[in-house]
Order: sequence, then structure tokens, then C-alpha cells
Amino acid sequence: METWLILFTLFHFSSTFTFAIRNNIGFQIHICNTTIQGRYFLSDHNGYVCNALSVNSQSRCCPQTSRRFSCHGCNVLSRCCNSYEYCVSCCLNPVHTSKEQVLKLKIAKPSTARTYASVFDYCAGRCRHSSESVVHENAYLSDLHHCFSLPSNSSRTDTILPETRLNGINVVVGRQGESCDLACKSRGQSCVPNKLSVLNHCDIIVKYMSCKGACLTSVGPDQPAEVVHDAPKHMNPGSCLYSQTQSILSCDGSHQHTRRLCPCA
Repeated sequence: METWLILFTLFHFSSTFTFAIRNNIGFQIHICNTTIQGRYFLSDHNGYVCNALSVNSQSRCCPQTSRRFSCHGCNVLSRCCNSYEYCVSCCLNPVHTSKEQVLKLKIAKPSTARTYASVFDYCAGRCRHSSESVVHENAYLSDLHHCFSLPSNSSRTDTILPETRLNGINVVVGRQGESCDLACKSRGQSCVPNKLSVLNHCDIIVKYMSCKGACLTSVGPDQPAEVVHDAPKHMNPGSCLYSQTQSILSCDGSHQHTRRLCPCA
């Protein structure tokens, strides 16, 4: 009787132990990539935003009960947010960011530059750094300075409304013969050079100027602009002008017979 009890006990513990081993075979923890910039919040590569204290200590993932693809504090039209973590979360939404598009983008301009490894890689980098959200390299255009829109030199830029890239910009019509530097300075602001190309489109110019003499292509650092009505006839008085050579646009450009359209901040 005692022998039978001993065998039963050994068999019972052996079965339990074996089951525990088999139960752990192949068990893997999927580690999340996360933002680590925030003091209180972070977002993971699944698009969830959560309090840093609620992150799973093993997987580093946010709880799935937290907000996913949240655009809290974001302007979806301009694709800019006042929080880095929510910018990344909003950017990760497939509705806002095309995986096929961003994985083809170069991280830097040289041909040897690598491309983004994932949408999270793109969103985390793009939301943190954007030259289009700063003025004079040391000040933000607005509180919504974490932006996930595609870079202005990407092929998809034309599908994004130009107005969305003017967030925080005060569009000013200068006086005759006045440069944008002077037009902005008279209002206590500064001209933002990298926004001149945004204004340099007929559909934008006509929203701020009459352009009664049509919208014509021209060459000059004083564009976009409108030719004043008392200008010589060969200059097409009343016409609006834009340049096909973006590189010559300048904040200090001026012409005695034009009024400039200026981006100030």
C-alpha cells in the first residue's frame, strides 16, 4: 500500500512538471519599439499612447486599452500636433500615412542615404525633426510644431493642400516696391524663406491678390507678386506673377512695380 502511494505521488509530480515545461515551449515576448522622448507619455509602434508607468515591463508595449492612433492635440489638416507622442500615434494611422510611400523616402539627401525601415521609424523621426516648423532655426512657428507630413521635396507633396503647410504663417501683401523682409518687419515679424515656395502658386496668390490681369510665369526674386496697375503696359499691369525657378525666390527681393506676397512669422 505504501509502495503504491509513493508511485502515485511521483507520477503526479512528474506529470505536472512535464506539463509546465511543455507549456513554455516556443513562448516568445514581442518587444515593442517606443518613443522615449516624453517625460510622462510614450507611444509604441502599434499606435497606442499611454502613461509611461503603465507600459508592460517585459514587452515595453502600451496596454491595448489605451488610445490607439490618437490625434489628440493635432490639426489633422496640417498634420501637426502639440505633442510628440500623439504626433507619432496619429502618424501611424494607415489613413494618414501610406506605408508604400514612406518606405521609399530617403532619410537624408545624399544618394547613399538609407530609407526608413518601418512606418514607426518614419513617424518617430519626422515628428521630432522638421525644418518646415521652425523659423530662423531657433524658434517654432506655432505650438503645433510636431509635424508628420511628407517632406516638401517628396513626390507626394502635390497631393497635400499647400494651405496646410502655412500653419503659423501670417500671409502679408507688401507695399509697392517693398521686400518681404521689410513687409514682415513693419508688422513686428520676420520673413520665412522656406515658405515662399508654398505661396508661389497661382491658386494661392489669387486668394490674396486681385490678379485681374491673369496669373503669369515670370523670373525674379520678388515673386510671388502682383504688378501694380500704374506699371508700364509691357509689364501687364494687374497681373500676378509666379516663378518656375524656386531657388531664386528671396525675402529681400523687390521690384519698383510689384507688390509682394510674403510669409511672415
